Amino acid sequence: MSESFVPARISVIMPCYNAASFVEEAVNCVMGQTYPEVELIVVDDGSTDGSVGILQQLAAQYSPRLILLCQGHMGPYPARNLGLKHARGGRVAFLDADDYWTPDALEKLSAAMDASHADITYCGWQNVGEGAPGTVPYIPPDYSLMDTAAEFLRTCPWPIHAALVQREAIDAVKGFSERCFSSMDFDLWLRLYAHTQKLVRVPEVMAFYRWHDKGQISKTKWKQVLDAQQVRRDFVAHHPERVAHLSESKVLELTDGFLLQEAYKAYWQRNLSDAQKLFRRAFIRGLWKVGDLKYLLPALLPGTLFQWLISIADRGKGRYE
Repeated sequence: MSESFVPARISVIMPCYNAASFVEEAVNCVMGQTYPEVELIVVDDGSTDGSVGILQQLAAQYSPRLILLCQGHMGPYPARNLGLKHARGGRVAFLDADDYWTPDALEKLSAAMDASHADITYCGWQNVGEGAPGTVPYIPPDYSLMDTAAEFLRTCPWPIHAALVQREAIDAVKGFSERCFSSMDFDLWLRLYAHTQKLVRVPEVMAFYRWHDKGQISKTKWKQVLDAQQVRRDFVAHHPERVAHLSESKVLELTDGFLLQEAYKAYWQRNLSDAQKLFRRAFIRGLWKVGDLKYLLPALLPGTLFQWLISIADRGKGRYE
C-alpha cells in the first residue's frame, strides 16, 4: 500500500446526482459514524436540483473530513472511480446519496475485518421507501460456507453500500469498470472474488436502500438483466479457474438461464415493456425451447401490438373482472 494511504482510515465514496432531498441525511450519516477515522469524498455528477449548494455548505461544515468533487453528468461508476483517486483511506466503503447506514455500521464492519484478516466484510440490508420491492430486513448467507462462485453468479451478493473493502483489493482490480451502466457493482464484487476469497459476514442489518421516484438505475429492469448477464459471462470467460468445478450445463444455467426466467417474471407481473425486450433477447440468443415460442414470437411484434394482444388475452380470461 502506498505511504500516502492511512491504514486505519475508512474512505467513503458517495456519488450524487440530483439527490437534494436526501444527500444531507446521507452525509450526516457518514459523518456521524462511531468509527473514529472516516473521510467522505462526494462526487457531484452534474446535479441540476440544488444538490451542489447543499454539498458546498456541508463541505464547509465538515472540512477537512469531507471533500467535494464535481464532474459532468457521466454516471455513478465514473464518479466512484474519481472519488477513489482522491481517497486516502486504507479501507473503502460506498454509499449513494439517497441511502444510509446504522451509526455503527463502519465500526462493526471494520472490527470484523480486523478480527478475521479479511479483505471484504459485508452485512445485511433493507429496502425502504415507497415502491420498494419488499421491505423485510435481509441478512445474506455466509458465503464462506457455500459454493461462493455459484452463489455469486446466481445473484449480486449484496448492494453497493453493504460492504467494506481493503483498499489494496480495490486497487488490485483497478476499481470499477464502466462498460455496463447498471451492473458495475455486481461486476466489482465478482472481480474482487476472483482476486480474494477472504470474505467475512457481519450478520446484522446495517445498510438501507431507499426506493423513490427519482430515476434510480434499479428501476430500469430490462437493462439491469441484460447488463448482469454480460457481467456473468465476462466473469466466466476471464476467470475459468473459479468455475472449473461446475459442469458446463450449470455454468450455462447460472450465466444465461436467468434471462428467460426474468422475462417470464416481468410478463406475469404485466411489466410488458421489460418482458418484451427480454423475450426478444432470449429469442435472438437461442435461449429457449419450443414451448417458449408462444410467448417469444408475439414479443417480436411492435410494442403496441404486443401489448394489445396481451390485453385482449387478459380480458378473455377475465383477468381484470
